[in-house]
Amino acid sequence: MSILKRATAPTPKFFKVLRTIGLVLATAGVSVITAPIALPPALISIAGYLTAAGTVLSAVSQLTTHPNFES
Repeated sequence: MSILKRATAPTPKFFKVLRTIGLVLATAGVSVITAPIALPPALISIAGYLTAAGTVLSAVSQLTTHPNFES
């Protein structure tokens, strides 16, 4: 199954919830990184990890399909 077919295939409800959580994490991380005020370096580092984790979680969740889905 190609990546495009996988991305457009139906996603199970559990992975839809995980995708949403990943998007929230990534958005929060980017918001902290791009904040116009000076923040401690530790917080910026944590925000970078949140952004990366949220992005990966969203991508993997989007590409997960139902087990009985036929291309």
